[in-house]
Amino acid sequence: MRYQVALWQILPLFLALELTQAAALAQLPESDVANGDRFEAVLTDLQSRIETLETQNAVLVRQLSSQAVTELPVLSNNQATEPTAGDDISRVPPVDRVTTFDELLEFSERTEKRLSTIEEEFERAAELQDADVKKKKEKEATKEKTWFEKYTIRGYAQFRYNEPFSHGSPAQPQTVGDRSVSDNQSFLIRRARLILLGDVSEHLSLYFQPDFASDVPGSPDANQFAQIRDLYADVYLDDQKEYRFRIGQSKIPYGWENLQSSSNRLPLDRNDALNSAVRNERDLGIFFYWTPVEVQDIFKYINDEGLKGSGNYGLLGVGCYNGQGGSFREQNDDVHAVARVSLPFWLNECQLVEVGMQGFTGRYTVLSSTISPLGIGAPVRPTGTLETGNVNGIQDERLAWSFIYYPQPLGFQSEWTVGRGPALNDAQTQVTDSALYGGYAMVMYREQLRKGELIPFARWNRYHGGYKTERNAPFSEIEEWEMGVEWQFSKSLELVSMYTITDRTNTQAVSTAGANSYQQFEGELLRFQVQVTY
Repeated sequence: MRYQVALWQILPLFLALELTQAAALAQLPESDVANGDRFEAVLTDLQSRIETLETQNAVLVRQLSSQAVTELPVLSNNQATEPTAGDDISRVPPVDRVTTFDELLEFSERTEKRLSTIEEEFERAAELQDADVKKKKEKEATKEKTWFEKYTIRGYAQFRYNEPFSHGSPAQPQTVGDRSVSDNQSFLIRRARLILLGDVSEHLSLYFQPDFASDVPGSPDANQFAQIRDLYADVYLDDQKEYRFRIGQSKIPYGWENLQSSSNRLPLDRNDALNSAVRNERDLGIFFYWTPVEVQDIFKYINDEGLKGSGNYGLLGVGCYNGQGGSFREQNDDVHAVARVSLPFWLNECQLVEVGMQGFTGRYTVLSSTISPLGIGAPVRPTGTLETGNVNGIQDERLAWSFIYYPQPLGFQSEWTVGRGPALNDAQTQVTDSALYGGYAMVMYREQLRKGELIPFARWNRYHGGYKTERNAPFSEIEEWEMGVEWQFSKSLELVSMYTITDRTNTQAVSTAGANSYQQFEGELLRFQVQVTY
């Protein structure tokens, strides 16, 4: 190897030092013995340095034998430690020529210079080797990636079974988030998502998510149709990806649980108070997000540790959007404006907390269906809706707060909202703006198992206000207690079992003459879900 030649030059020097020391000390008078003791320390230091150089040489030999380093200088036997012009160390004198202590010191000085030269050669070789490795890495980094290296395909599917138990309630069991909660339904494919995402360039990324388990609005039997849920581009303004614009259809930055993926959420459905603010949690618009690098690191840690976070929606997010809801046609010329601040931070060395505040404002156009007001008379459409001439819509504004104590292992999650929005009046004849409030509180515990993990949870859910995303924006009273457990067998398979005690308004319009719409359902729900992640 190229640097192995250094050893055969160092070792003779070392042997010469030892023999010279013995010969010189044998000829020195007793008065010089003290000086000989002092030189013993010098030789000991030289021996230690030679051993260090031997170790470095062995490391370099192994490295050079396993890597093709082409730019390092070749050191021949004479070049390795050959002195340069001006150095008075052309040769180390033979042992038999060292007869005095002065000559021994001179011999030591020359040997010291030669050892320094060898050390410099080693350092220069290491620097060149590092430069060669760095150059190769830079070349690999700048190499153009093929299309299949830029994009990732993943997804998940959710299969549910619901069994309602009624206690003589006047209304049928029903939830806005799950159409299979009904007397005549059992199994359901709730979601079938396929996600394509990747970096188009250094400052542009793409996210596309269709759902293959959507139903057609207004159809009693058409389901499992494909529908775009997300399709947006992130345009980054800097190399650290702190500043970005999101353009397209995406989630609206309002409500921590709304932003949390359904694949991460513990309860089977989102809370009504915040989820009623944005249909499908999404809409078409443009948003700006600011996420400092240190906050990016926290969001990444939350995701990597499986703490069921909501994703990176910035420390600050602002934007504007249509307002009618994702995958639904816009009905007026007004746009909604939204703003959100959310700060994750370490409460101590082992506990993460996130606090946030968000709000939006705009005008919402309510769609209608015919109903018999309070179950009296022929079915008619309530006024204040699109079909009765209110194209401009009704004032729609909310403010909400979020508090997340991540499960490490004990967790707590709560959000609360207040505001005003469209709601059917008490006489069920007109949709007007009305006050609303509601929220939820949930506690959970994350237990790591030998294989997978177990997360029991309990949630209280409350909402008082209009459900603007439903036909006629029925005024709703909802209070529920939910208890359940999520069992993750692996990252690809999990089972959720949940029991719900509910008192909620059935938000489906009944168009039969004399039928009373929007009555309360009181009862229990037994629910199961199997999720497959791929």
